[in-house]
This record gives sequence, C-alpha cells and structure tokens, in this order.
Amino acid sequence: EQESEDDIHSSRSSLDRQSHHRANTTMHVCWYRNTSISMTDHSVAVENQLSGYLLRKFKNSNGWQKLWVVFTNFCLFFYKTHQDDYPLASLPLLGYTVSSPIEADGIQKDYVFKLQFKSHVYFFRAESKYTFER
Repeated sequence: EQESEDDIHSSRSSLDRQSHHRANTTMHVCWYRNTSISMTDHSVAVENQLSGYLLRKFKNSNGWQKLWVVFTNFCLFFYKTHQDDYPLASLPLLGYTVSSPIEADGIQKDYVFKLQFKSHVYFFRAESKYTFER
C-alpha cells in the first residue's frame, strides 16, 4: 500500500519507524500489479543502483520536498537524509511510465520528470542536468 504525503511527514520516533520497516527487496515490489519482468531486466536491476537527492512536488501546492532517494530493485526508497537507516516511504515502479511534464501539469521548473501509473502521478526535480539525465 502506498504511503501518503502525511505518512512521509509524520513525526514517528526512530523506534516506531524500525517496527514498521520494510526491507529493500523485490519481495515487496508490486505484487498487486500483475507485472512480469525478463531475467535480463532483473539482472540489470540487481547490478545497478542510483542514489542522490531529488525534490518531490507536493500535490496541489507549489512546494517541493528534498529527499534522499535510492533507486534499486525496481523501486524508489525515500529517506530524509543519506544517513537514515530506514526509508520514510517507498514507491514500486513496475508499470510506471517516465515522461516530461506537459503544459497542463503547470510545472515551470528545469530538470523535472513525471512518473505515472494509472491515476497515480508524481513529479520529481533534479538539482542539476547531470542528475536529471541519470
């Protein structure tokens, strides 16, 4: 189940957060989406991981939240900083499309990309062209 923005902003103690920790494994990715992947894609995913800061757009506002993001096992894991032991939230990406925002999205910033699966839409902004291209 996807966590809401309120869940990401909640002030849970580190002990409470540990009890709700979900492992960063493919076992927790998209069991409900009925999506399959090839062995080649799986092998490439296991060998590749990206991490760094991204800005995530809040729904219905102009605000952006800076998060440390780890991309691994077909999933984005969100942390407040690179030093956190447990993610605040995760976003399984199987079935999502990546695109640039359209004019109707109303986002006038550089280095923004859009992730969409059915009615679920997320906007992320990189801090540099290099990070955006990665």
